Amino acid sequence: MKPRRIPRSFFMRSSVTTIARELLGKVIVSGIDDVRTAGIITETEAYAGVGDRASHAHGGRRTERTEVMYARGGTVYVYLCYGIHHLFNVVTNKEDVPHAVLVRGIVPIAGLDRMKERRGGRMTTDGPGTAAQALGIHVRHSGSDLIAGPIRIEDHGHQVPDADIKVGPRIGVDYAGDDAALPYRFWVGRPDALLSR
Repeated sequence: MKPRRIPRSFFMRSSVTTIARELLGKVIVSGIDDVRTAGIITETEAYAGVGDRASHAHGGRRTERTEVMYARGGTVYVYLCYGIHHLFNVVTNKEDVPHAVLVRGIVPIAGLDRMKERRGGRMTTDGPGTAAQALGIHVRHSGSDLIAGPIRIEDHGHQVPDADIKVGPRIGVDYAGDDAALPYRFWVGRPDALLSR
């Protein structure tokens, strides 16, 4: 299948959990520092905005950091975690509805040498910080457009069977009370198998 850029309509839909699930198997392509790197998405987490206590926008919070979450779907949201890790999120839904999907892991497929160099000689990309680092994604990219910017998401035809999709609670959001237990995390049970599909 010829790679196809995911259209904005995909990200503008109202169900953030549907989008998070359907991003599995899609490919993040970054053209940063004049180098093309890419990885198949293997794990995501959905954040449902104002009513979700795990979301940065819970309760309608609007700060300099989170304002980008209120942009239209297909916008990049990158934030710094623990002052170290740059975490890549995809804003979804219509403008002023702050839904977002965190990409938690990828399988590298292009620009592997550069990705390994960015990772300090390692090729682990199964966490949100390591995935973004390998792709060269930084907080300076927050607010860029997935449709026309240096980072895009494509469909390369990688199919993830329903039986291989795992669903569970999000990680590291214990502060969110009952919302911490919501089944908003999605991951591929056998991510390496994507390379042969």
